[in-house]
Amino acid sequence: MAALRPCRRALVSPLCRAFSGPGCRLAPERAGERRDTAPSRVSGFCPPRKSCHDWIGPPDKHSNLRPVHFYVPENESPLEQKLRKLRQETQEWNQQFWANQNLTFCREKEEFIRSRLKAKGLELRTGSGQKATLDAEEMADFYREFLSKNFQKHMCYNRDWYKRNFAITFFMGKVALERVWNKLRPKQRKTST
Repeated sequence: MAALRPCRRALVSPLCRAFSGPGCRLAPERAGERRDTAPSRVSGFCPPRKSCHDWIGPPDKHSNLRPVHFYVPENESPLEQKLRKLRQETQEWNQQFWANQNLTFCREKEEFIRSRLKAKGLELRTGSGQKATLDAEEMADFYREFLSKNFQKHMCYNRDWYKRNFAITFFMGKVALERVWNKLRPKQRKTST
């Protein structure tokens, strides 16, 4: 299994700095996982305890997406926690969608190939033992059919993806403003009586 590596952003904006802080701990794993059709547990690797960064893991074998282990600062504000949880939920939702979609695609592709080969009177394996394939034009029929059949599903996914990303961006702005406000606000001094 490939090791996780720290997330490096080429363009670090002030909004992305919302997750830096002096203390650090890792986000806990969710105990209740959905088991609809594709497993949602993507990696057993856990970044080092002293890490103060988000970590990106190797691609998931079902969704082909790289999972992120989110960094949790010790002094995380309620607004920062809400943002992190929204990011985690969005990642889990995205992983689950693409794992299910890829499993469906592979299953339907195999059924399509099997039915076309059977219609031609060919076996699934050639004489040399290799898997029989179809030409590009025949596979284009499958891809066109699959995309048209799943058009509405992909439209709903895109709509939800944009909604989630706008919400994440909105909360990132709120967190950045909260941090600026906390730096500019005069510190209260303890007065002795």
